Amino acid sequence: MCKLLPVLGALTLAGCTTQPTPPQTSGTEPSPVRAGWQLVWQDEFSGSSIDTGKWSLEQNCWGGGNDELQCYTANPANAYVADGLLHIVARKESFSGPAVPEDSADYLTLPAKTRPFTSARLRSKNKGDWRYGRFEVRAKLPRGQGSWPAIWMLPTDQVYGAWPLSGEIDIMEAVNLGTISDEPSALADEVERRIHGTLHYGKRPPHNAYSGQSYKLPDGKSPAEDFYTYAIEWQEGEIRWYVDGVHYASQRSDDWFTDAKQIMPDISANAPFDQRFHLLLNLAVGGNWAAKVNDKGVDEAVFPQSLLIDYVRVYQRP
Repeated sequence: MCKLLPVLGALTLAGCTTQPTPPQTSGTEPSPVRAGWQLVWQDEFSGSSIDTGKWSLEQNCWGGGNDELQCYTANPANAYVADGLLHIVARKESFSGPAVPEDSADYLTLPAKTRPFTSARLRSKNKGDWRYGRFEVRAKLPRGQGSWPAIWMLPTDQVYGAWPLSGEIDIMEAVNLGTISDEPSALADEVERRIHGTLHYGKRPPHNAYSGQSYKLPDGKSPAEDFYTYAIEWQEGEIRWYVDGVHYASQRSDDWFTDAKQIMPDISANAPFDQRFHLLLNLAVGGNWAAKVNDKGVDEAVFPQSLLIDYVRVYQRP
């Protein structure tokens, strides 16, 4: 599913599918990864507060460029660390705030916007930025119509221009988990349990492009009922997607492109995925994906919902 058009050309988009819950403890042992990857950055969420040396909390009611229904806040009720976990909580409550993201020149001058939900979006921009690596997040996802958790990456420097010319890497997205699936091949009354890994790139909207693949856990398991490890391995010219070590998708530089080549003909064949990117963790509500599939709309009765993050780890090769 693609993310829809940003309202401002210079802005980027918000992160465009039955096991008992384990003990609420942070992972402390390095996860098994193939030889050659070295741990270079991590957050185990083992303290009592969000590490502001690693994360910034975005504060706006922009709607992510997708007409989402949440305002992102810095309120402790929307994002906090407890029991070894980062909790990102979407709540049904009216809130007013800036109508555009912080990176916009109009951030403090445009009239405030009011939306009916609050949530949180954390980013590592200018605190954790990498070109290439293995990015691994262990998480338990929210459920319910209208929930849209995302673990993803955006370019830090936008070398090739505004979204999507400089690219977007979606490590994991899911919408409406636990509702009746609208997958064409789904059985009657089969519930939604897909996760999605996607790249966004190409031309300026509305001619933007994307490509990706969905994945379902084996044995009818749902990512809303347990913790699973979502990862990509991003190397020069190739990005690979994993869930709990299962490699379910790959994309190569032959698959992606950027229209910036029209004005920068000498750039690498790997553009736009050859520059620094940073991590984002967020939980959106509704919008032009979640509210338009499965049961449609937003089921207010299921909120509050939480995206729980056990750890974030970044590995690189020497």
